[in-house]
Amino acid sequence: MSPGRNHRACAGRHIMRSIHIVEASLPLAWEKAVIACWENGLSFPTEYDHPDDPNSRDVSALIHVTDPFAEPRIHRAFPGGLDDLEKYRSEVLFGVHDHWIDPSVGKWEYTYHQRLRNYEVPTLGLFDQIDGLVRRLKKVPHTRRAQAVTYQVWNDMEIDDPTCLQRLWFRISDGKVHMNCHMRSNDAFKAAFMNMHAFTELQAMVAAELGVEPGHYMHIADSFHIYGSYFEEFEGFLKTVAARPQHERVYTSEFARDFFIDGCQALLAEDGMPPAKKDVLANRLAELTAT
Repeated sequence: MSPGRNHRACAGRHIMRSIHIVEASLPLAWEKAVIACWENGLSFPTEYDHPDDPNSRDVSALIHVTDPFAEPRIHRAFPGGLDDLEKYRSEVLFGVHDHWIDPSVGKWEYTYHQRLRNYEVPTLGLFDQIDGLVRRLKKVPHTRRAQAVTYQVWNDMEIDDPTCLQRLWFRISDGKVHMNCHMRSNDAFKAAFMNMHAFTELQAMVAAELGVEPGHYMHIADSFHIYGSYFEEFEGFLKTVAARPQHERVYTSEFARDFFIDGCQALLAEDGMPPAKKDVLANRLAELTAT
């Protein structure tokens, strides 16, 4: 990191900026947030920059989605395929790639599912935090203690890829379960929409276990950023948004169903998929193909 770049990031009054987005639907909330980051973000270097990359644009973000399951629910211009949404959903909700965790041989250091459902504390064992918070909410619906954390201070301070998701917090109000998602760091352009889509699916799963509807979703990111290496690609996104009316910038979940089926089938076809995960995926496939 050059002294000049570091100085620009921290000089004078240019220390931190924040954005607050309130929108009914998930895709439009993400769209407004990522554009606000582009327009208002300050220049910061990152630990992933190549020598010739521009600094990232960075804000702290609070994105409040008041009706996260309103359709259309998917943004057409998020960087990824619709089948990728299904694959990532299955990672977060079902842990279909938890068997890839093996840092001793250079594989993954964790998954969000593993940290949420099998949070391991040395000498104390494993904790299913989602099960625990559901039990807490059933016992005391107005509790403020229903949360799940991912960070392991004894482990994550030194690993190469510490968790971006830090905490999920739930509360029940007006017969709905609302969820706040706290991110340490969030790639606004290339990761945030997939994160938001999958995390709200987890919110819906918790709601189903509680027998209530999913409510508001808040996505809170300490560093919500667009990497300098993506700037040219992001400018293409801005042109797409400017050129298309709102209804041409979104997809319904029903439109995406066939792509979700493709994603589920691709997971089922993976070598080494554990039998228990295949059973879960088969159930998901049956759900997707039901008429």
